[in-house]
Amino acid sequence: MNARNPLDDSSYPPFEGFPREALSFLRKLKRNNNRAWFQAHRTEYEECVRFPMQTLIADLARDMAGVAPEIEFHPVRSIFRIYRDVRFSTNKAPYKTNIAASFEVRSGAGPTETPGLYVGIEPGEIWVGGGLYMPTAPQLKAIRRSIAEEPEGWLAVVEAPRFRKVFGGIDGEKLSRAPLGYPADHPMIEHLKHKQLYAGVVLDDAACHSPRFLKKVESVFTDLMPLIRWLVKATS
Repeated sequence: MNARNPLDDSSYPPFEGFPREALSFLRKLKRNNNRAWFQAHRTEYEECVRFPMQTLIADLARDMAGVAPEIEFHPVRSIFRIYRDVRFSTNKAPYKTNIAASFEVRSGAGPTETPGLYVGIEPGEIWVGGGLYMPTAPQLKAIRRSIAEEPEGWLAVVEAPRFRKVFGGIDGEKLSRAPLGYPADHPMIEHLKHKQLYAGVVLDDAACHSPRFLKKVESVFTDLMPLIRWLVKATS
């Protein structure tokens, strides 16, 4: 493991996989979620957890440039902060127990308002996916209108053989009844019930330790781009 901590460097070495110490650190953080422990182990976090994520993102920026030029992959800005916002939470633990990054369409909007891609590393749950996790009310209205008025375009994305094989379908919360303004017998009613629109894959912990994890993430992101582009068009 490189002992440097080049958080502001513009160049990074090739991604070699997350070291086993990364998940070990996150497990220990879950048991010792307090400022004193984290400060005493900050170097371990920076070198074993954050820096490998930065090298992953740097490689994604290079390899995905031709596949998804509209998506920003930034080794610093794309990573979620380790600090939790506890102001309105009953859980006052100050630190997140995962390392995650999101990659949005270059529009300037926040990550919950812009279709994008996501990778999260946590012991027992590695998730790679993307879509629109928290659409606003206007976005949902626009998405439902697009599905209802141009169902062929939507179905071409979510029922494509490759999409079905990799993801199974769209994940996320759905309404139990027809949304306002649509009859219960609408031919696209199950699609119109979506409150969240994302898809992804769950991998076992061992996957992130290999350099091949980069290619797996790139494959998932590539397969998601038709969904991302459909969402961008529908909400623009």
